[in-house]
Amino acid sequence: PDPHCRALRQALAQRHGVDPDRILCGAGASELILRVCACFRPRRVVLPAPTFSEYARCAALFGAQIAEVPLSAAGGFCPDETFLSSLTPETELVFLCQPNNPTGRLWDGALLERIADTCEANGTYLIIDECFIEFTEADSALALQRNHPHLLLLRAFTKFYAMAGLRLGYLLCANGALTDHLAAYGAEWSVSAPAQRAGLAALSEAGWRERTLRLVESGRHWLTAQLTALGIDVLPGEANFLLCRAPKDVSAALAQRGILVRRCGTFTGLDDTCFRIGIKKEAENRLLIEALREVLHG
Repeated sequence: PDPHCRALRQALAQRHGVDPDRILCGAGASELILRVCACFRPRRVVLPAPTFSEYARCAALFGAQIAEVPLSAAGGFCPDETFLSSLTPETELVFLCQPNNPTGRLWDGALLERIADTCEANGTYLIIDECFIEFTEADSALALQRNHPHLLLLRAFTKFYAMAGLRLGYLLCANGALTDHLAAYGAEWSVSAPAQRAGLAALSEAGWRERTLRLVESGRHWLTAQLTALGIDVLPGEANFLLCRAPKDVSAALAQRGILVRRCGTFTGLDDTCFRIGIKKEAENRLLIEALREVLHG
């Protein structure tokens, strides 16, 4: 495969309106998170909680102290300005997920800009994970990079284009020098030729976003109503998944029926009665509801 992913980077540059030298491709978002931590080797990393576990796992591999900022369960895990107080000058790296995973809640754009301002003033690198943002109507933080050279944006084909098995993600950096610096901390041929070709095909697929958003929105509304009727609390998220809390742990019973959900007891602030589900096609959504009805009500 082309170790520099030139054709794919050119297509991505046209999509985002940036120079291709500002784009670094990798084998999915997780590989790029690891590469960022290997490059910066931060001593203090700030994260919201709950959030995607790979941030803490990768940072800890390089000896980072992880500072988690709890999101209020009473407030529906909605990010607020309390996060700003954790951004001390000693903080070297901050990870945010927009929308957050596993809650699906969006960060307010004005708050994100204030966080970016604070990180820039402190010389802190801020990574905003936008792997799920295409499922929402939220604006990307790309425009902030113009005045925030310490800001990196993480994207992936694995989510919106359903290419998890091929492993394809990319970083949008503020300048080419930072891109080259990060590139040195990963395998030269990390992105396979099939993944590069699939990425090009995905970018040229007409109408994909519109069809996907319609499917996800209708599925979200239907599932929320059905789950609520079963006595399950559903967090109002914006992504292609829903965070739910059942009266009891349902993951094992669903697995026995051939349905796998993300058990969320490993996330800070959640327990094993919490689970995350993907919004799928109508037939699969109905199978989930039927199985949950059996598990909870016999």
